[in-house]
Amino acid sequence: MKSVIKGAGYILVHTPDMVLHNGTTQTTERIVNPDGEYLKELPSHIRTYEQALNYYPNQVYIGNLTPDDLAAVPQPWYDKDCPVKERKGPFGEILPQEEFLLLMQACDVFDLVKLEKGFVAATKEAFAANDIIDETIVARVKEGVELAEIEKHVNEEHAEGLYINGALVGCVKAAHDIDTNLSSHVMHENIVSKASSVLALLYAVRNAGIDKNDVEYVIDCAEEACGDMNQRGGGNFAKSAAEIAGLMNASGSDARGFCAAPAHAMIEAASLVAAGSYKCVVVTAGGCTAKLGMNAKDHVKKGMPALEDMIGGFAVVVTQDDGVSPEVALDMLGRHTVGTGAAPQSVITSLVTDPLDRNGLKVTDVDKFSPEMQNPDITKPAGAGDVPLANYKMIGALAVKRGDIDKKDLLDFVAKHGLTGWAPTQGHIPSGVPYIGFARNDIMAGKINRVMIIGKGSLFLGRMTNLFDGVSFIIQANTGAEQEKGVSEEEVKGMIAKAMKEFAATLLAQAE
Repeated sequence: MKSVIKGAGYILVHTPDMVLHNGTTQTTERIVNPDGEYLKELPSHIRTYEQALNYYPNQVYIGNLTPDDLAAVPQPWYDKDCPVKERKGPFGEILPQEEFLLLMQACDVFDLVKLEKGFVAATKEAFAANDIIDETIVARVKEGVELAEIEKHVNEEHAEGLYINGALVGCVKAAHDIDTNLSSHVMHENIVSKASSVLALLYAVRNAGIDKNDVEYVIDCAEEACGDMNQRGGGNFAKSAAEIAGLMNASGSDARGFCAAPAHAMIEAASLVAAGSYKCVVVTAGGCTAKLGMNAKDHVKKGMPALEDMIGGFAVVVTQDDGVSPEVALDMLGRHTVGTGAAPQSVITSLVTDPLDRNGLKVTDVDKFSPEMQNPDITKPAGAGDVPLANYKMIGALAVKRGDIDKKDLLDFVAKHGLTGWAPTQGHIPSGVPYIGFARNDIMAGKINRVMIIGKGSLFLGRMTNLFDGVSFIIQANTGAEQEKGVSEEEVKGMIAKAMKEFAATLLAQAE
């Protein structure tokens, strides 16, 4: 049985105040250098919602522009006027911070999110007008409380404040008096991840054209850990997001693997469907508040906007073969093993060329590669370079060494088989999966035939091992049309007629 990509959803949330109050770079700076110039200058580098809409990579992420459109625009992009400034796109939307705070409360089932009643009254109509938000979600938003109550929670009980343009409009309370795993900071982080996952789930289900009750299993692959002091990463984000999204027939669990988790989860989902365990599985992930403004110090130094002001989210629907959607080729998986090592050539060999070799394919037989699709507008000023380009050069160099291409064709290979990065630096969000929506469209349109999604991760961040991590998988055009053609009704009739004729001839010969 084959697994196919039925649809995908991609969402962004503009969270400028969370950059200031929740991003790890900023929260750390408040401890080590609270009176420094950086914290004083940062507010003047925060983008408005309109500026976030008027940004090429953001419009690519939700599908209004393509990676090819982006590649045609000279870098940097933050100072360019984007021809598309839409809130919604084919894959999802860019949600404003005000409405996201209401979605956060809708996702809170333990009365931890408090919002000021005037803010709720001023925002709820716009929130309810969003056609992706149904009445069951709107009904979960409370009328709100007095600002004095919120101030008390923040000032006396260490609640995490929620702000709009610097003004306090709500808070997230701690879920336990002494358990640091249920502190207000962690609960804020987790509710943000859950809420952005819910939004991505809603778009993925709609884009796939399926009923919510068709979803049987959900796998969350974000970077956050959901649990308490006795089981710190126990989960379950997947089932909690499915509950709010109205996926009432779904079970689910969480998959964790740092940045590589989405690729791991996609392989798990495709395998579950191929095995017949479930007919429809959705891989989902919300965003990460810790990564907001992660490189903002360098952006501020260079007079740029603080570009890491977007919470990212995605969801991909994997179903049994429908005869038309692109297939996940489970016989062409790449994997970074314990013995692979961390040398760049070894990593690319294990993830890219090994699975191709097992199937008699060249590097050039893959039309597009999608590794870490981080936006170079963000990473280059911070000294990290163009991450996707570096990956493509390594893949191209390996192709040269193998004889798949000539050395003189290396740059052409990068341009033809590579992509320009557009995803926010949200850790797991850029890791291969931002291209799945475009890949599905291009494969079904006959523009390309085969793509490789590459997820890489840094396991050493957990201080449990020095090992690197990574897996890859191939998405290819559906072979159902050819199979169907092989057993067409006319051919079956012809085969039956031929067999009957031969059988009659045999009988006649025996009679004689």
